[in-house]
Order: sequence, then structure tokens, then C-alpha cells
Amino acid sequence: MRNGPILVVDDEPQNLAAMRQVLAGDHPLIFARSGQEALRAAVARQPSLILLDIQMPDLDGYAVCRALKTDPTTEPIPVIFVTGLANVGDEAAGFDAGAVDYIVKPLSAPIVRARVKTHLSLVQASRLEKSYGDALSMLGEAGHYNDTDTGAHIWRMAAFARELAGACGWSQAACEDLERAAPMHDTGKIGIPGEILRKPGKLDAHEWEVMKTHARIGYDILSKSDAPVFASAAEIALRHHEKWDGSGYPDGLAGEAIPESARIVAVADVFDALTMKRPYKDAWPIEKAVDTLRTSSGTHFEPRLVGHFLEILPRILGIKDQWDARELSSS
Repeated sequence: MRNGPILVVDDEPQNLAAMRQVLAGDHPLIFARSGQEALRAAVARQPSLILLDIQMPDLDGYAVCRALKTDPTTEPIPVIFVTGLANVGDEAAGFDAGAVDYIVKPLSAPIVRARVKTHLSLVQASRLEKSYGDALSMLGEAGHYNDTDTGAHIWRMAAFARELAGACGWSQAACEDLERAAPMHDTGKIGIPGEILRKPGKLDAHEWEVMKTHARIGYDILSKSDAPVFASAAEIALRHHEKWDGSGYPDGLAGEAIPESARIVAVADVFDALTMKRPYKDAWPIEKAVDTLRTSSGTHFEPRLVGHFLEILPRILGIKDQWDARELSSS
């Protein structure tokens, strides 16, 4: 996202001067007097916002806006049309071209300032949202940095978890939050020695005790934030190895004492782990993995969740095929 100046585009010098008088005290400004000059300035200066006239002699504002939206380097920059064209059709054409707002001349200074403030706030919110998403992705990847899992595992199993949550009646927003939190389930592996994570054979008793600490390490890292997605990720990290019959770790919780989010992730995680190739095993056939879910229903997994998972298996396999194709093309 951008911290650049505001680009003001108008072929009339008096209009540029008026906009300077309204905004210069609060924002850095740059100016362009034609459509072509505006396009060059947008690429070179990467403004945070563009205030764009429509009626200009070379390229009109609609053409400029469409050109900005077809260039990946300028597409994210919000455009507000500032124009004397006040018909409903003109405004609709502006939005069709890709503008986010429409200010009609003659200018009202309070309206201009308010609209600019609103859209710069949206830019800032978008920047923060991107940073938030990047942090989630990096924490998910960090947990597998020294592991033998491919990066696709955490995103694929998160997509499985989203579908399973939806089958359990979760709202769309809750399913999306779970999909964002689930990739961080193994964040605690960052604290496990690489020789244990990458060991090609079975872990001995001591190594297994060390490995099990990743659940609490992940919780300790993720619980530092009280943001909802991190709170959910911390809960999942701590509890995704608990089992329905109480034989899991770290605390031997059983049944509904295990958070539903962790129960869902456990099913998605195990199914994906079974059906993916690892250095110490080949990918299991789907039928064998499904049989394992069935035989583990009531012991490792909640029977209700296994039932829902099998009901949506065609959707799960569709997601798996998409990720398999993506991995194949990237390799």
C-alpha cells in the first residue's frame, strides 16, 4: 500500500489552485494538467489518492481511470472524480470506470476535505489489513520452516477446515476466520530442534516428549495477542492434538472439553497429512485415508465431524486437486 502524495488532475489552472487552497495545509500534493501527464505521475510518484477531472482535452477522466485500473502498479490507487458533470449517468459512468467517489463542482471545501479524509482512512485500513494478513502467513510458514512439510500443507488443510466448519453450521465470517487461524496451528514447531522435526524415522520416547511441547510453545507465542484471529490460533495450536477419547496431548482433554475449532482442524490436518507425500512415507490413497478417519471416529475424532467431513468429501477432494495442480505447476 502507499504513503504517497495526493495527485490532483485538472486542465484548468484555477481549479488546481482552488484544490491547493483546500488541501495543501493537510496533505502533500502533486499536480497534472492532462490525462497523459496524470498517468506518468501516477506511475512515477505512486500517490495515495487521485482527484481526477473528467473533461480534459487529450484523454478524458474516464479513459485515464480505466488506464489506471488496467495497470497493476496503479490499480490499487483510489480515484475520486472531481467534475462539473452532475448527471446521474455521468456519476454512474465514473463508477463504471473504477472510481471510488464523485465530487461535483463548484467545490465545497468541507466536502472535499471529508471525502479525502474518508478515502485515505480506507487506504490506511487496507494497509493494516494487508500487514495483518502478511503476519498470519509468516507465522504459519515459520512453524514449518525446519519441518519436512511443504508450504502447501498449511493452506490446504486450512481450506479443508473452512469447508468442514461450514458443514457444521458456522457462519461464513467464522469459517473465514478459522481459515486464517488454522495455518498457525504448528507455530510452536519453531521451538523444536530441526533434527527432531526432520528425522526420517520414528521418534524415540525422549524425542516424542520434546515434539509434544510444540502445542504449548505455539500457544505461548500466539496468545500474546488478544486479536480474535490470534486468540483462535492460540486455542487451535494448544488443542489440535487432543483426542475425542481423552488420549491426546498436552492435557488429555476429552469430548466437548476440546474447543470445536481444534476438533475441526484435527480432522483436516490428519487427512491432509495422510494424503500428502513426506520424506518418510508415500501419499496414502484417498480410500485408505478415509478408512482411517472412519476407524478413528469416536477415539481420535468426534464422530459428528467425521460424518460431516465424509459428506463434503467431493468438495474436499476438489480443493486438494486444485492445490496439487498448483504445486505441480510451481515445481
